Order: sequence, then C-alpha cells, then structure tokens
Amino acid sequence: MCGIVGYAGKGEALPFLLDGLSKLEYRGYDSAGIAVLDGGGIVCKKAKGRLDNLKNLLSEDAPKGSTGIGHTRWATHGEPSEANAHPHIGGGGRIAVAHNGIIENYAYLKSFLMREGFAFKSETDTEVIANLIEYYLKEQESLLDAVLKALACLEGSYALAVLSRDEPGALIGARKESPLIVGINQGQGEYYLASDVPALISRTKDVYFMEDGELCRISQNGAEFFTSSGKAVEKKPHTVDWEAESGEKGGYAHFMLKEIMEQPRAVHDTMRSRLYPGKPVFFEGIEFGEEYLNYLREIYIVACGTAFHAGLVGKSAIERLTGIPVSCEIASEFRYAEPLIGGNTLLITLSQSGETADTLAAVKLAKSKGAKVLAVTNVVGSTLSREADEVIYTWAGPEIAVASTKAYTTQLAALYMLAVHFAEVLDSAPAEELEKIKSELFSLPEAIETILQKEEEIKTLARLISGEGHLFFIGRNLDYAIAQEGSLKLKEISYIHCEAYGAGELKHGTIALIEPGTYVIALCAQEWISGKTASNIKEVKSRGAKVISFGSGENNLCRGESDYYFELPPLDSFVVPVTEIVPLQLFAYYAAVFKGCDVDKPRNLAKSVTVE
Repeated sequence: MCGIVGYAGKGEALPFLLDGLSKLEYRGYDSAGIAVLDGGGIVCKKAKGRLDNLKNLLSEDAPKGSTGIGHTRWATHGEPSEANAHPHIGGGGRIAVAHNGIIENYAYLKSFLMREGFAFKSETDTEVIANLIEYYLKEQESLLDAVLKALACLEGSYALAVLSRDEPGALIGARKESPLIVGINQGQGEYYLASDVPALISRTKDVYFMEDGELCRISQNGAEFFTSSGKAVEKKPHTVDWEAESGEKGGYAHFMLKEIMEQPRAVHDTMRSRLYPGKPVFFEGIEFGEEYLNYLREIYIVACGTAFHAGLVGKSAIERLTGIPVSCEIASEFRYAEPLIGGNTLLITLSQSGETADTLAAVKLAKSKGAKVLAVTNVVGSTLSREADEVIYTWAGPEIAVASTKAYTTQLAALYMLAVHFAEVLDSAPAEELEKIKSELFSLPEAIETILQKEEEIKTLARLISGEGHLFFIGRNLDYAIAQEGSLKLKEISYIHCEAYGAGELKHGTIALIEPGTYVIALCAQEWISGKTASNIKEVKSRGAKVISFGSGENNLCRGESDYYFELPPLDSFVVPVTEIVPLQLFAYYAAVFKGCDVDKPRNLAKSVTVE
C-alpha cells in the first residue's frame, strides 16, 4: 500500500501519473514507481524513498505512452527497496500490477506458481498477483477473464490497477476492502484510476465510486464495470464537490477526523488473519512457546505518550489472562530506573513510527542484558522493527495527524490478541473465557462504527467545555488508563489544561481544585466498579462540578449522578477500552475545532519523536 493511480486516454500517461502520486504523498510512503506501455512493451521505473527520486530517474529516460499505472508504497511485505516497490511485473513481462491491501494466502499461491515455473524478484505479496494473472492468460481469452480467474484465488484485501501489453490502451481495476475510484474526462478522452480523490481532482471532479467486489475496464472509449462473476454493472458518476486542498484529506476537514473515522477499518485490518472465533490467535512468524513463557520472570511494556497509555491496558490484559507479572514503564525513564532485566525478561515496546528515540534506547538496554524484545509498530522497515527480535505490525495505515488515534486503537487490538495468544499457549485461562474475549474483539469494528454514528452528540458535549481553562478526567481500573489517554488528546490539540486521576485519588488532595462550574469527565465503562466511581462523582458534584460521563450499560450507576451521559455500545468490561477512547477522540477534536486550533499540527509537537 498506499497510493494508486492509473491512466488510459488520448494523451501521455506519465504526466498524470506523477502529478497524481504527488497528490497522494500525504498518505505516507517509502518508495514509488510507474509502469507505462511504450512501443508494445511495459517500461517500469521504480525508486526507493521520496517521489523526487523517481522523478529524477525519469528526467532523462521517460517512457512515452497513453496507458500506465503508478504507485506509492507503504511497506507491508518486505523492506522498502526498489525491488519491493510497485508496480510489479509478471515473469513473462506481459502484466504490471499496482496493489493496495494484503493478500493473506500469498505464500500458498507463490509456492504453486513457483512449481509452475514462475520466478519471483521481490518479497511482496503483490508479485503473486501479477504472476497469477499471467498464468491464467494462457487459457483465458481476455485480460478481464484472466483477472477474474485470479481474483477468485485471492484471500485478503486489494485495490488493483492492472496493465497488459496484450491489450494496449486499457486498464483493469478491482477492489475488495480497499478503496478505488474511476475518474472520467470524456471531453479529453481520458479515464483515470486512483485510490483517493486528491489524485484526480486537478483533472476531473466526475468519478465513479467502486463497490466491494467490483471490477472496471477503462480506455479512451469509456469505462465499464463488472461484478466478481463478470456480469456487467450499470453505474452513475458522482460530481465531487471538493477543492484540491480538502480532497487531500478525503473530504474531511482535518486528517485527525479522517483517521478517527478510519478506525473500524484499521482495527479490522490489524485483527484480520490473526483472530478468528473458534481458532487460536495466530501471529505469522512469531513464536512464543510454552517453555519460554513459563521461563519468564516478568514482562516490561515500554513506550512513550499515547503508546504508553496503550501499554497500561495491555499490562492489565496480559496479567489477567496469564498470571505473568507485567510492568508498564515510560521509555524516557526506563533506563535510569536501573531495571532488573535478564534472559528471563520479555520487553514489549510500542511505537507508531518505530523511530521513537527513548523507546529504541530501552530496546538496546534490554538486549544488552539478554532480554528478548517484541515490538508492536505501524511502520514496516522502521528502526524498531529491525532492532526487535519479534515484530507485530498494526495495519493502521499511515497516520498523518500528530495526535494519534487509529494507531492507538490498533495497538490495543494487538495487545489484546497477544494476551489471548499467551493464555492459549500457557493454558492459563478457561477456554470458554478466551472464546468470549475473541468474540468480543471480533465485534470491535462494528461497535466503533456505532460510536462514530453519534458524532453530533459528542460534538454537542465538546462545545460545552471548549471555553474552559481547565478540567479533570477521572476513572478507576481500565477506565483510569483511558482517562489518561483522553486527557492527553484534549490537552495536546485544544491546549485546555486537563489532568487525569484515579477517581479515588481526588479526595487525597486534588479535590481542592474543584470549584463551582468545573467540568469533570468521568469514565465508567467498567460496570463492575461503577458504584465506586458514582460515589466519586457525588463528591465532585457536591463541590459544584459539572460531570460528563462516558459509560457502558443502561443501568450504569454513574448515569443518574451525571449531568450528561454518553452511552457506549454494550461490550465486556475487559475489552471496552478499545471503544471507550473513540468518543474521547472526537470530544477532543471538536473542542479544538471550536477553539480554532490547528488540529493536525498542534504547537511544539512532532509526529515522530526521534530525539531523547
């Protein structure tokens, strides 16, 4: 993944391909490439790094042709390199493919194709698609037929742009769980493929939005659409009412809002191929055997900022299901605390970027003392992923806004799955309990979507506190962990001073700061302890506080004690933190919007903290 463009028309393809890719740079990527049909053959040019590297490569040797595809890659299979960059060419040189998504059964298909005589030049799953289409071209009458046959073999997600030397002037597009759109400029005889609107907006605002399972064939003569069985589909174009600048955010006002809304997909992708009810949790390429886990004395979870808050939830999950002691530590303090680390220690590190300096320093310390390191990160090929002994990737997709949202929820999903995996290996929790947890985890994307549909309700609550100078978040148990992340989200983008406290700690000093009109955000999704939190709500209300509660369950005891109550979808208290943070993200976002803050680029902050 991450950005796809395609051109079929009367003009030259390359100018659009490069312009379209430049419009998709915001998505994040590690390499770029193009493939153009030039003189009867496919000319493919690729470069690692920024798009400028590809442009420099093409400045002296630019292919000329009216059909082509392009791609900016964010690595999922194989390190960032020229060989792993897209597009990928089939072994016979007849097919070029650009692909977003993940093919889950690529290893099986690769083995089959190798037995059939196909050679592979990359570590990617995408090269399997190019060779598979070539394999079926041997027996099918058209490129569309061969693509249909190949798609029937694929398991996973994809948005595809397919170029063939056998059908000059035409491109095939296909999508499943990954966006792909078709742009049309009939007056110029030009048709386009793209993974997002910004790539097209300078050429046309008339687009077709492809549905899951659909294919298209575009040429200078028009656009045709088909079902996965090859049946023709009639579609109507839509006029996109976006300016180029807003289009880069997919129509959202800010990247942060876009990324909040992407969380159902991101959490789903992180769990896909790893979690299925009725089956053991599976992490490809990672081995934690019963002997090793029984040998462990303790686990450290080490991270910074938002990732540290995810670690607090992970600590609780792993301890509850395995009985292994877990400590969650701030990475910037870890080295200086002289931690007791040895060969019987597992260090779990969390980092969205995989480049956080303090986290990397903790990794080096742990490895120097013989500990094993497991990294949970969003970026393939990052320093952390290279330094760690084992890696779990969160398939959140590029996160652009400085305030982390979908990276956090996918880290939580990964940690919950890891806790279940450990428990299954150790047989440390009842099988029926683990199955219930897996079922609850499986329902998370739908539950998050339910919360996002209440955006207007959360927006109203955010307006209430947008003019405040300070406020408090309180919670108990896992609610307290989420309170800390909710407080961080609000302060980092709205600049409202706020602090999170264990609800029972207020009366040990901090309650002195409660004045008439002070807002307190109470988290009470842990129903089993909501009676205690309700008592703490009474304490602050008796001092004049106004309370906004986020809770789970119609009979939650906090409901009647609060001025405003937001009800979360019903989930087990154990896994509810993944959904509990979502309304708080929107709450912080709209508070910042009402204050006129630069939401995506809050002052003094950077997306990746590479200094200690």
